[in-house]
Amino acid sequence: MADEKINEPTDLNKENGLNLPDETEGAEHLSLRVGSNITQRRLDKYIQGRLSNFSRTMLQKLIVEQAITINGKYAKPSTKISPGDIVDLILPPPPSKEFIPEDIPLNIIYEDDDILVINKQANLIVHPARGYKKGTLINALAFHAKQLSKGSEDFRPGIVHRLDRNTTGVLVVAKNETAHWRLARQFEARKTKKYYLALVHGTPDLTADCINKPLAVHPRIREKFAVLPMIGKEAITYYEVIEKFRGYSLLKINIKTGRTHQIRVHMSYLRHPIIGDEMYGGRLAYRWQIEDKEATPQEPLFARPALHAWQLEITHPQTGKLVKFEAPVPDDMRLMLEELRKFRKISD
Repeated sequence: MADEKINEPTDLNKENGLNLPDETEGAEHLSLRVGSNITQRRLDKYIQGRLSNFSRTMLQKLIVEQAITINGKYAKPSTKISPGDIVDLILPPPPSKEFIPEDIPLNIIYEDDDILVINKQANLIVHPARGYKKGTLINALAFHAKQLSKGSEDFRPGIVHRLDRNTTGVLVVAKNETAHWRLARQFEARKTKKYYLALVHGTPDLTADCINKPLAVHPRIREKFAVLPMIGKEAITYYEVIEKFRGYSLLKINIKTGRTHQIRVHMSYLRHPIIGDEMYGGRLAYRWQIEDKEATPQEPLFARPALHAWQLEITHPQTGKLVKFEAPVPDDMRLMLEELRKFRKISD
């Protein structure tokens, strides 16, 4: 029996527009079954034979750092593999120099030698995709690489997870291969905590609830996702109503999975779409609407989905300590809340 690939590589950098498998980026998770013709071969040599784009030195480092296991157990580079063994790997993306550096401002929340945490602004795509080769976060990181890595030539922008183009808030970037695979494993194993703030139309019947509805690509519109129980991937969203207004609500949201457009689709399914999210039934919000005045030509208070990645809790990839990062509410959401509290507040 020849070597067998248990699961296809999770190509989390695939450029297929918005149809990415989930929020995790960059890393590959592979499971390989050793064929019957492979005997007494060192683990590092075996993996290098399967993954020619990674150096043996780097693979040995990953084995030592426990990013690679045999039958669920940690091993050494010199460990001999046997037919039928399952080799499981989480690999960082290979270095790339194809990104065009661009001087795009970054709002840095925290930085050390291993991670960079930013407060992502609206209208910024995280990773280049079809039709978007410039103006992305990757291009910004490529420009700032040397200062971010303190002069290291080995730095490559390491996108570990994503936020939608117009979602603001906390996003962590890995600054080296070790940080990348360790963070990727946390996101994949759902060991991170992610909290969002969302302004939605109406008020849910329950002040707190869990939405557990599988998601898949929309059957007719490839740019969208939909609740599809028969073919969808598991998607779990918890929400809590923080403030109620006439016609609107502020929600705190915690997601256990990270499917593309998950919060937006789930809130639309609940019939309380996010303000400004026209793709999923949300409407633009204007000042004259909030103030109950006659319609007049004016710019909307909110012209994007009112969704903000508020807090992120991870285990630091180097220290092993639990760290929590928070991004302040963006100006447009803050102004919208001020209007709602002034003109639409519900008395207790």
